[in-house]
Amino acid sequence: QVQLVQSGGGLVQPGDSLRLSCAVSGFTLDNFGIGWFRQAPGKEREGVSCISGSGGSTYYADSVKGRFTISRDNAKNTVYLQMNSLKPEDTAVYYCAAERGAVTACSGSSYYAYADWGQGTQVTVSS
Repeated sequence: QVQLVQSGGGLVQPGDSLRLSCAVSGFTLDNFGIGWFRQAPGKEREGVSCISGSGGSTYYADSVKGRFTISRDNAKNTVYLQMNSLKPEDTAVYYCAAERGAVTACSGSSYYAYADWGQGTQVTVSS
């Protein structure tokens, strides 16, 4: 059974950093791409970042480029999203998701490509 369990998140001030974790089980991580999405109240779901199963290909939305970094530790079956220089507009519920077979490339912001999702975690950036 595929499971993605998220941790991290919380309330921070503008300019602070947070790291989100997505621990996966039930499948071999290097055969899956992992994406991070977010959804703010009243807004559509937005693809933030993704990383391929090999780790050799990544994607970042323009809104987070240079501030967010995605990484993976296949030995720990965990994918991370390091978020630096956080802004109030980064406030949202963040989700990780798994894309089957995405070994060499992931599908970026195409959420329909991701079949399995984590439970979501709230990130609030406010002074």
